[in-house]
Amino acid sequence: DMSEYMERHTVSRLIGAPPGYVGFDQGGLLTEAVTKNPHCVLLLDEIEKAHPDVFNLLLQVMDHGTLTDNNGRKADFRNVILVMTTNAGAQEMSRASIGFTEQDHTTDGMEVIKKAFTPEFRNRLDGIIQFGALTPETIRTVVDKFLMDLQVQLDEKGVLLHVDATAQDWFVDNGYSESMGARPMARLIQEKLKKALAEDILFGELAGGGDVYVTADKDIEIEIKGRQQKSDKALTKAE
Repeated sequence: DMSEYMERHTVSRLIGAPPGYVGFDQGGLLTEAVTKNPHCVLLLDEIEKAHPDVFNLLLQVMDHGTLTDNNGRKADFRNVILVMTTNAGAQEMSRASIGFTEQDHTTDGMEVIKKAFTPEFRNRLDGIIQFGALTPETIRTVVDKFLMDLQVQLDEKGVLLHVDATAQDWFVDNGYSESMGARPMARLIQEKLKKALAEDILFGELAGGGDVYVTADKDIEIEIKGRQQKSDKALTKAE
């Protein structure tokens, strides 16, 4: 996560601290990791947040495939696939059009990237890939993923979750936006399902387990069928 390398002094964490500083004998996080795993995929997330000195460090990697740490040892990057992600230009690509005609803003994102990264840095990249908006089919898989995560939590309480197609479609329509992606989906499921079931699981009908049926019309509708708990007195009489 390159947001941890926003300050100039954090660059030394990648190749190791200079002589006389704490951690000089430990080597760098990046050089040590690549030395131990020379055949790997290196993902630098949100690269635009890193300090410009990090970009200068990567020039050496992309040019010669090597990087020298603070002890003079060379880390071999020739078998490393370097992938960098950035949100630069995402806001410009998703902005609304002005007027009556629909405008294509995909090229606006590239203009922001050109301003954010120097020509010598961009010239060393093999390619720049723009990600398009998620399709409804992909968003549905995101919904399924969050629902499966919720079911894993409910399994510990003996609760079975039943979500019909209309409820899934409702989450697909209301939990995604082109500007914010699928992150609002987690908040929506938290609000509509997790919070709604929490009290019943702790003190209500689902305290002893049960089934939860979820459907949707204009909003999410939940039907709860709890399992009957036998009291201690009932067990005593049965004996």
